[in-house]
Amino acid sequence: MPRSADINRDLAELARLHGVATRYTTDLGRPVDISPDTLRAVLAALGADTSSSAGIREALAERQEASAHRLLPPTVVLRAGRPPTGLATPPGAELWIETEQGTRHGIGALGKELVDLPVGRHVLHAERDGRAEAVLLLVAPERLAGPGRRHWGFLVQLYSLLSHRSWGLGDLGDLAELASWAGGLGAGFVLLNPLHAYAPGPLPDPSPYRPSSRRHPDPMNLRVEAVAGFAELTGDDRVRADRLLARARESNQRVRAGALIDREAAWSLKLQALELAHRVPLAPAREQAYRRYAEAGGPGLDDFALWCALAEVYGPRWRSWPDGLRTPDGTGIAAARAALGDRVAFHRWLAWQVDEQLDRAQSAATEAGMAIGLMHDLAVGVDPEGADAWCFQPYLAGGMTVGCPPDDFNRSGQDWGLPPWRPDTLAASGYAPFAEVVRATLRRSGALRLDHVMGLFRLWWIPEGAPADQGTYVRYDHEALLGVLALEAHRAGSIVIGEDLGTVEPGVREELTDRGILGTSVLRFEYAGGSEERSGPLPAEEWRADCLATLTTHDLPSTAAWLDGEHVRLHQRLGLLTQPVDQAEAAAATERDGWLAELGRCGLIGPDRPAEETEAGAVPSRETLALHRFLARTPAKLLGVWLPDTVGDRRPQNLPGTSHEYPNWRLPVADPQGNTLTLEDVRAHPGPRAVAELYRDL
Repeated sequence: MPRSADINRDLAELARLHGVATRYTTDLGRPVDISPDTLRAVLAALGADTSSSAGIREALAERQEASAHRLLPPTVVLRAGRPPTGLATPPGAELWIETEQGTRHGIGALGKELVDLPVGRHVLHAERDGRAEAVLLLVAPERLAGPGRRHWGFLVQLYSLLSHRSWGLGDLGDLAELASWAGGLGAGFVLLNPLHAYAPGPLPDPSPYRPSSRRHPDPMNLRVEAVAGFAELTGDDRVRADRLLARARESNQRVRAGALIDREAAWSLKLQALELAHRVPLAPAREQAYRRYAEAGGPGLDDFALWCALAEVYGPRWRSWPDGLRTPDGTGIAAARAALGDRVAFHRWLAWQVDEQLDRAQSAATEAGMAIGLMHDLAVGVDPEGADAWCFQPYLAGGMTVGCPPDDFNRSGQDWGLPPWRPDTLAASGYAPFAEVVRATLRRSGALRLDHVMGLFRLWWIPEGAPADQGTYVRYDHEALLGVLALEAHRAGSIVIGEDLGTVEPGVREELTDRGILGTSVLRFEYAGGSEERSGPLPAEEWRADCLATLTTHDLPSTAAWLDGEHVRLHQRLGLLTQPVDQAEAAAATERDGWLAELGRCGLIGPDRPAEETEAGAVPSRETLALHRFLARTPAKLLGVWLPDTVGDRRPQNLPGTSHEYPNWRLPVADPQGNTLTLEDVRAHPGPRAVAELYRDL
C-alpha cells in the first residue's frame, strides 16, 4: 500500500503540471498550504482522476506522457518583433507556417525566424515520422498604443441615469445624449457599467457583473421608440404601443419620485413593445443591414438567440432543462431550433437593435469631440446557468466558482459564484472563446476596462459548496491571454485598462505596463502602508502614469460620504463593521485628515482659496474640488470622474458584502438629500461643469 507521503507527493506534482497552487502567500505575507481535498476537487474539475492513489498516479503518468508526446504546445503566442522564449524546436520535425494572409513558408526552427511575422492569427504546422500537428500561432502587437495625450471622462452606471423619456431606467438613447453633453464639456470618454445580457425572467441578482452572456449586450438597454418598426405601428398595435408607453412614463415618474429602479417591470413593458415592433417588415435597405449583422454574428449569435428562446420555455436554468437540450449539440436541439424559429429570430433581431443603438451612442460621443468615446467594462465571469455557460461548457470548469482568498479587507474571502475558464481546453481551442468575448465587448467602443485583470494570470478557484477560504489559485498562460487581448484591441483601435486593485502578485503591474495596458488607481487605495510600506497619502507626483485614476468607484463611498464619515455609519447600521464603531470612525477620520493635510501641503485647499469655492453646502464641496485638482496633478494618463459625485449623491451603487440589506444596483442618481436627478437635471446642475473646468487644461 502506498504511503500517504507518496500520495501527497504525486498529488502535488499533478497539481504543478496543471498549474494548481499547493501553497499561496496572503496579502500580509503569510504562507498558507492548500488542503489535499481542495487539490483533488480542483484537479477533478480539470479532468484528472484523483479519487484514489492509483488514479492519481495514472493521471500523472498520462499528463507527463501527453506533454512529452506533443510536437507543439496547444497554442503559440508571440509578440511582434520579439523572439519566442521557452519554445523548443521539435528535433527532426518539418515546420511551416500558413499566415493569415494566405502565404505558406517553411522554417528551420522556432526561434528568430518567427520575429518578422506580421501581427495576426496564423497556423504553425509540424510533421515528424508520420505524425502531424497544426496549432494557432498568434502574433500580438509588441505594445498597445496608449491614449496619446491625457483625457478625463465620466464614470456612470447607465441604468442609474434616466431621462424624462426613459422607461424606468437609463437607456442607450440617454447614453447618446449623455455622451454629446459630456463631450461638449471636454470629456474624452464615458466609462459604463457592463452592458452584458441578463438572463430573461426574474433577476435574483441585478448585478451587471453577473451576466448571462458577455458576448451580447442586453436589450433592456434599448430606447424603445428608436427601434426599427416602432414608429410605423398602426391600428390595434399602435393603440397597444401607446398604452405601454403611457405605463412606462408612469413607471419612470415613480422612480423620479423616489422609487428604486425595477428592471423586471421595465423589461416587461419593453418586451411587449419590442414584440410589436418586430412584426413590422423592414425596408429593403434595413433588411440587408440586418442580414449582414446576422451573418457576421454566425453560430455564436444563433446559439445565444436559441438559448434565450429555450429559457423562455424551460426557465433560465439550463441544467434543469430536458436532457437533449442541455448542450448546444444535444439530441433535441435541431427540433427545438425549428419549433422556436420565430422566437430565435426575435432574439437575433433584438441583438441587432442593441448593436445599432450602441453604434449611434459611440458616434454621438466622437461627433461631440471625444477622443475615446464609450469605454465598456468586461465582467470577470458569467452566471453558471446563463447563455455563455451553456455555449462554452467544454471551456469552463464545472463544480468550481471564482473568488478571492481571505485578506485584510475580507477576512473570510469572497465567492463570486462565477465558473472559471479551464486553462487546458481554452489553450486547445486557440483561445477562441476568450477572443470572442473580448471582440464582442470591444465592439462599438473606444476603450475596454477589464474587471479583475489579475485573473488573466491566476484565479482563485473554490469547489462549489466549500467556504471561500478553502480554494486555491490556478495558473493561466498569461502570455497567451494577454496576447489575445492585445491583438483584438489592436484591431479595434482600442485602449485597454485593467482593474488591478486589491491583492496583486509581484510582476503583474509591470507586465501590463510593458504591454501598454493601463492600470487603475483610486484615491482610497493610495493611502498608507500596503505593499509599498509607506505612511499616509501618496503624493500626486508619485502616482503611476499608466493608469486610469479616480477619487472613487461604484463599489466605494461617494466622496461626500467619505469626507464626513457617513460610510462608517452606514456599515454600522447594516452590521458590516468588523471592529468597534469608535475605532472604525477614528481610522476613517485619520485617513480623511491625512488627505486634507496633503491638500493643504500642496496649496490646494485653505483660507486663500477663492471665496466662491469655500461656501458651505456647495456641491461639489471645496474639499471635493480640491481632491479633483490633486488628481489632475498626478501623471495619470486617464482621469475618471464618478458622475454622481458631481451632484452630491452620497450613496454607493453597490455595497460589497450585502445582498438584501442594501439596494445594490437599483439606485438612480440623486442629490445630497436622496432626491432622484434625471439626465436633464444633471445636465443643468453646476457641479459637473465646475469639475469639468478643473480638467480643461490637461
